[in-house]
Amino acid sequence: MMRYSEPGEKLKDKSRCAALRADLKMCLLESDCCKIHKRTPRECLLKKDGTVPENCYLLKQTFFECKHSLIDGRRRFRGPKGY
Repeated sequence: MMRYSEPGEKLKDKSRCAALRADLKMCLLESDCCKIHKRTPRECLLKKDGTVPENCYLLKQTFFECKHSLIDGRRRFRGPKGY
């Protein structure tokens, strides 16, 4: 799902959840909430007024789970559920 403008472009941030963060940021910046209403991505996630696509909320949840897995010691060894 990574969308970059140049074919060989890579993220500077090499952390485990960096790609999810970048996808979430791009999803929010491309939404009507940021483009038309001129709100920040954070404000758009908190508003929930229908101008942010459901896909962005799914990316937010996935990003949260990724960050949570870094903290949870059991998941570090067992891996995420379903794998």
